[in-house]
Amino acid sequence: MEKASAKSVLVTGGAGFIGSHLVEALLEREDSVRVLDNFSTGKKENLEHLGNGRFKPGRDFEVIHGDIRDLNVLDEACAGAYGIYHQAALGSVPRSVEDPMTTQQVNADGTLNIFLAARKHNVSRVVYASSSAVYGDSPVLPRSEGSEGFPLSPYALTKRVNEDYARLFGRLYGLETVGLRYFNVYGPRQDPTSHYAAVIPRFVTALISRGQPVIYGDGLQSRDFTFVKDVVRANILAMNVESSSCGEAYNIGRGTRTTLLELLSVLQDLLNIQVQPKHDPPRAGDVMHSSADVSRARDALGFVAGADLTEGLGQSIEWYKKNL
Repeated sequence: MEKASAKSVLVTGGAGFIGSHLVEALLEREDSVRVLDNFSTGKKENLEHLGNGRFKPGRDFEVIHGDIRDLNVLDEACAGAYGIYHQAALGSVPRSVEDPMTTQQVNADGTLNIFLAARKHNVSRVVYASSSAVYGDSPVLPRSEGSEGFPLSPYALTKRVNEDYARLFGRLYGLETVGLRYFNVYGPRQDPTSHYAAVIPRFVTALISRGQPVIYGDGLQSRDFTFVKDVVRANILAMNVESSSCGEAYNIGRGTRTTLLELLSVLQDLLNIQVQPKHDPPRAGDVMHSSADVSRARDALGFVAGADLTEGLGQSIEWYKKNL
């Protein structure tokens, strides 16, 4: 990864799964990093051994315990920042279906607060996490920017609102933004214990413990699984790209589709463990198929995913074996 001159950057949600990998990469680049997290889903241990223990919170980077819903906290966090990597959010489609109000307050209202604070403190650019969920019920495959359908969950709707606010702040106030539509990110540090855990950590932990992996539906639903280090690279590219590429949201994925049954088979082979899955009813708000057309991210940001699924799953499995 090309080394850039040191910049003061804020990473919201920096103690989370994706955020902590991003913080680590920024420290490797010798950027001056400030983390904002309320630790509702992020974990302090995610920040304690970055760079194989070379980077320590409080010594090598600043950590602010606070919430993006609090504008006073954002005043402190955004002051002096060149750029903001906005990763803080409440993930999970099922969680948003169960509790749409909190998802709205954190994901939509909280992101609006980020844009307001960025404008107030003359932040040069905000790179923010969007989601493939914005495509909703669109039948178009692969998913291409401009083919969005009707959102299927409160989570998806909040991500759509984020993109609309980003474009509006660009046109009204000149705030530079780049949205990144993540496609099913996975990798080390992804929480397997949450009720809302993503499919890969759920499958891996079930197999290691010789439990039955649970598949919601028939398992023929497909996803574009994207390794977390590729997502980190996309963020850094977006922060440093020419201004002409700002004001848009780009797909960040591999551009491939893997069914859940295929995913389970690969994991069984990597672990040399064969356990038959348990099939539960489909979950409300889940889409059937998803894969990314990544041509716009390639052309505008220079982004091409590096890790293939087997390589990324191998690194993830090693982390789960050491940390479970």
